[in-house]
Amino acid sequence: MKPFRQAALAVVVSALAALCAPGARADYAVLRSGQRLHINGYLRQGSKILLYVGTGSMLVSADDVIRFEPEDTFTAVPASDATTVPFAAQIHTAAAQNGLDEKLVSSVISAESNFNSRAVSPKHAMGLMQLMPRTAADFAVRNPFDPVQNIDAGARYLKLLLDQYHGNLTLALAAYNAGPGVVAQYGGVPPFRETHDYIRRVKKKLTPPQSPSTAPLRQ
Repeated sequence: MKPFRQAALAVVVSALAALCAPGARADYAVLRSGQRLHINGYLRQGSKILLYVGTGSMLVSADDVIRFEPEDTFTAVPASDATTVPFAAQIHTAAAQNGLDEKLVSSVISAESNFNSRAVSPKHAMGLMQLMPRTAADFAVRNPFDPVQNIDAGARYLKLLLDQYHGNLTLALAAYNAGPGVVAQYGGVPPFRETHDYIRRVKKKLTPPQSPSTAPLRQ
């Protein structure tokens, strides 16, 4: 590989690592062609980089990306009442459409991304409700960093899990965190500290009584 391309690729790799770090956020991608694209996020796929632009996306070669330019840094916002948290309108809509408690959706978002719509985990989970690429595809999400699409898909997935486990919130949250296959493998909540801590964090923010329109959840 030519030295110039090696240097360019090193810049890309460093930028991607920065995005995965807490608080990192990149808003512009500068291409070798001279284009400077405003992006909602990006994801490395082998020798390619998927750029999320507006409500769509574009796949480019990693060698074509010179650098990413950060615009600002995400500041953590603590979750309190469901009507005062960030993205309250989107949470309300998604919760109502799926018969979920708004506080449950809000608590999951808080535990997953702390309301960082551009969060990317080391395992490539994306956005507010940390959708895995397969989950995003299953729910036809075109841009997982778009709050409306992400919360809608995350709420639908959470509802699906609650139905699958007959309203058992603990199992649904365990499956959301570790995956339904892992829950099936262990016949219940897997013995992972991360999963147990996750369930506690979500439940801690829930205040009874539940909304009358919400299906009963077994804690």
